Amino acid sequence: MEWGWIALASGIIGLIYAFSAALSTLKKEPGTGLIKEASEAVREGAEAFLKSEYKILAIFVIVVAIVLLILGTTSPSMSPWTAFAFVLGALCSMASGYAGMSIAVRANARTTVAARESLNSGLRVAFRGGTVMGMSVVGIGLVGVCIIYFLFKDHPQFLSILPAYGMGASSVALFARVGGGIYTKGADAAADLVGKVEVGIPEDDPRNAAVIADWVGDNVGDVAGMGADLFESYVDAIIAAITLSILAFSSGLVPLPQTAWQLPLLVAASGIITSIIGVFFVSTKGSRMRDLLWALRRGTFVAAGLTLLLSLFVVLILKAHMGIWYSVLAGLIAGIIIGESTNYYTAYEYTPTQRISQAATSGGGTCIMQGFAVGMMSTWIPMLVVALALLVSYKLASFYGVAIAGVGMLSTLGISLSTDAYGPIADNAGGIAEMARLGPEIRERTDALDALGNTTAATGKGFAIGSAALTALALLLSYGFAVGIVKVENGQLGVEGGLLSSLLSAPVVAGLFIGVMLPAVFCAMVMDAVGRNTFVIVEEVRRQFREIPGLMEGKARPDYARCVALSTRGALRRMVTPVIVAIVAPLAVGFILGKYALAGFLLGSIGSGFLLAIIQANAGGAWDNAKKFIEMGHFGGKGSDAHKAAVVGDTAGDPMKDAAGPSLNIMLKLMSIIALVFAPILAGF
Repeated sequence: MEWGWIALASGIIGLIYAFSAALSTLKKEPGTGLIKEASEAVREGAEAFLKSEYKILAIFVIVVAIVLLILGTTSPSMSPWTAFAFVLGALCSMASGYAGMSIAVRANARTTVAARESLNSGLRVAFRGGTVMGMSVVGIGLVGVCIIYFLFKDHPQFLSILPAYGMGASSVALFARVGGGIYTKGADAAADLVGKVEVGIPEDDPRNAAVIADWVGDNVGDVAGMGADLFESYVDAIIAAITLSILAFSSGLVPLPQTAWQLPLLVAASGIITSIIGVFFVSTKGSRMRDLLWALRRGTFVAAGLTLLLSLFVVLILKAHMGIWYSVLAGLIAGIIIGESTNYYTAYEYTPTQRISQAATSGGGTCIMQGFAVGMMSTWIPMLVVALALLVSYKLASFYGVAIAGVGMLSTLGISLSTDAYGPIADNAGGIAEMARLGPEIRERTDALDALGNTTAATGKGFAIGSAALTALALLLSYGFAVGIVKVENGQLGVEGGLLSSLLSAPVVAGLFIGVMLPAVFCAMVMDAVGRNTFVIVEEVRRQFREIPGLMEGKARPDYARCVALSTRGALRRMVTPVIVAIVAPLAVGFILGKYALAGFLLGSIGSGFLLAIIQANAGGAWDNAKKFIEMGHFGGKGSDAHKAAVVGDTAGDPMKDAAGPSLNIMLKLMSIIALVFAPILAGF
């Protein structure tokens, strides 16, 4: 039986549900007056940014597609259909990001209006808006993989065509993440530095010219950018498992190679159905943070439990080795543990973040030192958990198990990404309530939803980093098989030239050092771009306060559009260089130093990139919530010296957690998938 049709049907069901969630969201009351005006300004700015970004992306996609087409027609080891798969992956990634963001920018005002009724109403509207992002990503992702599967499963070069789909998705994701991150953090930092620190006005105050640009950035960075990030993690995990099908068959894990292709598709399909079920469990009657957190966790846990049951059925019906199901279990458990550890180190209910708030009473320097210490300490759980998941899944089902663990971790992405996309919607809703001068009761509810959004965003980043590490490792293993470094003989794994000599060879060590270095250089380039963008917008906000009569007194309106335009222009101009570096680096290492050096390069980049991504994401999230904890009235409250110090810490952490850190997730997978796509050619180097 051709089980791939079930996966295709599940992907379509996910898209149908995303469409119904979008219609349900749009039926809610959009508000009037300042509420509607602010929401429209955010929508127009976000759509203008994506339109400009996609124009640049179109040029890039066309150029790369032409290169792949030429290589496919001139090299017998590559297929010209690789270009088609690349373009399809890029288009699917852009479509999923746009679909989620287009609803998010319309759900913000509707969440503000719903919060007038009750906290639960606001939660459900915001979460339903985020669901569009989650279900669009998994639906489009799985449908796209299935299209490639059905078109080329009988093609002799199927396993070299399929990775190009992931390469297209990864390329778009890196542009979206870097560009959106530069935009959002430049505007956010400028709004905080001038508004809170220099002139002492509240967050989201309508007198601040950078406020609308900040809200636009939340959507282009944390909705469209995060969606593209996890879209490529999702499809790359499936692709890695399929490309390791030969290993699965040779090791006796599956009865047929086609079974190894179908298995990850069906596990992903199970996750879509269970995520839809989990959505219906998200609601709350309480108002405390723990009530709100449990409302979202309940849906995620239900989806994870049902996914395990359906995955067990899949393994049994396909007559696969039970070690594969245990690998799915290992991936799911690893994802949950990483998310919970991130929550512990970043949420203000726990000691690590509260210590940062306390350190802020001594000034910005101690606040930054304590926050960075928390970020570094937070690495031990995710690193050990991923290492343990790797060892367990390898022991149970060899390298194929490692890839399946990645699929398992991402199987419930439909609902986990929904909780992540909820965050920017709630954040914008709170800002709109502030701008519209709604009553304190409404603002209290939107603040609670916003605080929950900070926690879910931090947890989502931890989940994205962990899944990126497992996926990149699986892609690295796939590359090893594709170029002949790793082989299977008589059901046993072997390394060409001997394991010890290969690891200690000069090219491998040289590649390792280059790989360790590159993530740091990449982060430096992204953070430098954020700093430059921030400077431009800070100067513009200062200029408007100086030159617009009556602005500080609230008698005049700032020029929001000017800040939006400056943010857009700066982000698009500065995103190109770091992206090109990430794309060119693996090809340069592979073609100059050889296939062994490229393996060392990928291994080094995964290790250092994983570490840097966790440090930056968790330190940034902890600084953000430390500021929120002070704003709740602790250690002097809003306007105190501790608050100003915490704002400085939050500003330092913003480009780490929302630009440089998350971009590393995509960079690691993109470099691995590029190596896999070009493996047929690199095998001779």
